[in-house]
Amino acid sequence: MSNFFSIFTFTPWDTLNTQVLTEVKLLSLKDIIKSYPVIEPSFFDDLLSNMYKFKHYSRVECIKRVVGPNEEDYDIKPWNFIWGMDQERRIFQFLIQKVKLEAKDTHAILVALAPPELAKLFEQYKEGAILRTLSLLNNPKKMKFLMVLTPKGKSIADEEHILKFNKKNLDKLKFYNMLKEMPNIKGQWFPDYSPRCPNCNKLITEIKGFNVGLASFICPYCGYKKKLH
Repeated sequence: MSNFFSIFTFTPWDTLNTQVLTEVKLLSLKDIIKSYPVIEPSFFDDLLSNMYKFKHYSRVECIKRVVGPNEEDYDIKPWNFIWGMDQERRIFQFLIQKVKLEAKDTHAILVALAPPELAKLFEQYKEGAILRTLSLLNNPKKMKFLMVLTPKGKSIADEEHILKFNKKNLDKLKFYNMLKEMPNIKGQWFPDYSPRCPNCNKLITEIKGFNVGLASFICPYCGYKKKLH
């Protein structure tokens, strides 16, 4: 039986749903390579440098909950979520935790990942795949975008005063699954970037000449019209 971590995060890059939560599931590294590999500090130094230099590298405070394989809640402060896409439109998702492996030193460990294709690659090539992938993430010419998601305020678990994942409480929250076409949900390698009507909420596909920022949006289902800036 596979072990999965769940991360609940706001989606500020989705202008229609900035205050609702999305759940992302990632496969535990222990299921793939039997351990949680340590990530060298130089990786984060290079990542920070790229954020200063390139607009397609960014950092967003939006993580609100981290749930483990046994439905245990974690303090969200030590967690980061890296989410990127390369120029070949392949998705990379990594859940990272800062831990004290020694008395004084804090290290970052790679805890979970998605999509399934990436998990298969790591299982086959082990450390070689990790090094190549981390190198790719820090190559601005090969990445289409890369976001580092970090904690925002207190976790939902703290706010609701619960210690374990409680589905009954979570059902009261409104979750917008913008990742329904993402590979870690349906096993697909490519996400769906079709626009969604803000009025009737239906996906709009195959609009000839549709160009975000240069045209007017007209929903073919309900007739809603909006001028795009």
